[in-house]
Amino acid sequence: MKRPYDVPGMPDRPPEGPGPDLPSRGAFTRLHLAFGRAAVFAVSLTRPRMTFGVRLHARDGDGRVFLVRHSYVPGWHLPGGGIDVRETAREAAVREAAEEGGLRITAPPALFHVYLRRTRAIDDHIVLFTAEGAEAPDDPRGPSAEILASGFFAPDDLPAETTPATRARIAEICDGISPSDWW
Repeated sequence: MKRPYDVPGMPDRPPEGPGPDLPSRGAFTRLHLAFGRAAVFAVSLTRPRMTFGVRLHARDGDGRVFLVRHSYVPGWHLPGGGIDVRETAREAAVREAAEEGGLRITAPPALFHVYLRRTRAIDDHIVLFTAEGAEAPDDPRGPSAEILASGFFAPDDLPAETTPATRARIAEICDGISPSDWW
């Protein structure tokens, strides 16, 4: 099955699995590893909540930027979302662009910057990638439960409802402005 993040030129994924053959290890080692995992879990319950997500600044051949309008937050945004278990940030960016807009990314996205967005309850780290030559689907998607609208827009002619953070990220990339560390 071809996955959205199977992009030519992206590195191969390492083999999945628990690593070294754990059943062949002694009972004491397996018990030690189980206690270690339990300790890591217990510590995670007392730490502040933190998330990692991605956004993708995808431009088509005409230099237009792809934006989406979600059903659950106001404004226009760069496509993106959470990173799934056993998924790299780059794979998540490509997957989110495919899920939210049907975009085809023809080359591995480049890491641009990592930002922090602080809210009342969580610290959200956002990994921003850039991709040139993004291709729109042959059959554009209509509105869905998650995405109300999407499209490519010239960086100097964004929709009025584009969020300030999205405008700032586009300016950082398109105008060569030094990136902020804050989303």
